[in-house]
Amino acid sequence: MTTVDDRYTSVALPGDPAFAAATHVFNLAAPAEPAAALTARTVEEVRAAVAHARAEGLPVRVHTTGHGSAASRPMRGSLLIRTDLGGAVEIDAARRVARVPAGTRWGAVVEAAAAHGLTPPHGSSPDVGVVGYLLRGGMSFYSRKVGLAVNGVRAVELVTADGELLRADAVTEPDLFWALRGGGGGFGVVTAIEVDLFPVARVVTGAAFWPAAHASRLLKTWRRWTEDAPWEVATSARIMNLPPLPEVPPVLAAGPVLCVDGVVLIETEGDVPAGRAQADDLLAPLRALADPVMDTWQLTATSGVLEAHMDPSDPVAIIGDHLLLSEIGDDGVDELLRVIGEGSGSPLITAGLRQLGGAYAAPHPGGGALTHFDAAFAYSGAGVPGGDLTTEDIKAHCARVREALTPWDTGRTAPTFVESQDQPQRHLTQAQVEAADAVRRRVDPTALFQADTMLNTTAL
Repeated sequence: MTTVDDRYTSVALPGDPAFAAATHVFNLAAPAEPAAALTARTVEEVRAAVAHARAEGLPVRVHTTGHGSAASRPMRGSLLIRTDLGGAVEIDAARRVARVPAGTRWGAVVEAAAAHGLTPPHGSSPDVGVVGYLLRGGMSFYSRKVGLAVNGVRAVELVTADGELLRADAVTEPDLFWALRGGGGGFGVVTAIEVDLFPVARVVTGAAFWPAAHASRLLKTWRRWTEDAPWEVATSARIMNLPPLPEVPPVLAAGPVLCVDGVVLIETEGDVPAGRAQADDLLAPLRALADPVMDTWQLTATSGVLEAHMDPSDPVAIIGDHLLLSEIGDDGVDELLRVIGEGSGSPLITAGLRQLGGAYAAPHPGGGALTHFDAAFAYSGAGVPGGDLTTEDIKAHCARVREALTPWDTGRTAPTFVESQDQPQRHLTQAQVEAADAVRRRVDPTALFQADTMLNTTAL
């Protein structure tokens, strides 16, 4: 007998294949271990699962892909609902809005929107779930132009603790709508979300790689370019220590490399020459300093953005850390390379900086609890334990990097970049924390979803 109750045949216990499917996570270093689990494919299944949890006294947890499992609270003793609701992505081209069923990955939304000359504020991977990414802020390569992805959310449909299906938007349930957008979760089970789209004709995107021996000159040149870079352009710069795997080009596995990747947004075909020029302004000075060992930057369709950052497509164990930094200057570059660059002994497979600024820094007048990041860069670094490299080895080096970057640490974090249950998740003011908590108490008076809030969410 693997089901909890005959009335809820989709609710499975450990040992059942349905349990394994529902608890599958992308970060294998942070497995989900609830008491029971199910995959909900319809709104009625979500409502039945919530009713079952309420009757059995089980706290409810929710996920889709498990990309954020390492930053979540432990699930022991809970009922986990994996949302995988059926239905296609619906594009309203006139309004430039997409309605997305919960469980949909970004790749499907990008494909659906591209047919209309539009795109969403998606992340760097096609496999990340739309709902969790959006409601935790969402840092898109387009965000320097359009702002945090969460600012584009137009409506949220969710099942609350009493089993009711609500729609929250600027007119209906405005307080709940505010809290859902960056307030830390724990308000119910989202079943669909509506998000703004924006016009795009083409992009210049890709990645260029140089031997890490050139990293100091290259990274300082890149950093200076970021100071007044156009908002249409967003980049990241990382030191990568890639393993010799079949999917890794041999030239990138021969030793540490510096990677500069990103996107130039081109809204109309008439803007293509300007977009090419913006890409050249970024890349020509770097290419003049040293020849890349590999360079994939090109003019292409929006689907190319999902490949540029080289995010892994298969689940992997990830141990990492993250900070939001102020302008670091050349001294900060030196400190960063001291702990992640060539000769540093860094065990991190990837570590570096995501360019912020632009619309990232602009508060959204109609936004929710989280609307912007007042920071110049997002640092993130991650390693994969295995062989002689232990989890503790990676954590110790993450702590070393954190110490080196302390002079530029803003004390803030981006929720979608947090990779540890131990790391404070600071992105709200005290007033925002209290306001979000008040909404939770109203829509969930029995605290059924209390454990589904972000771990260690603390105010600034």
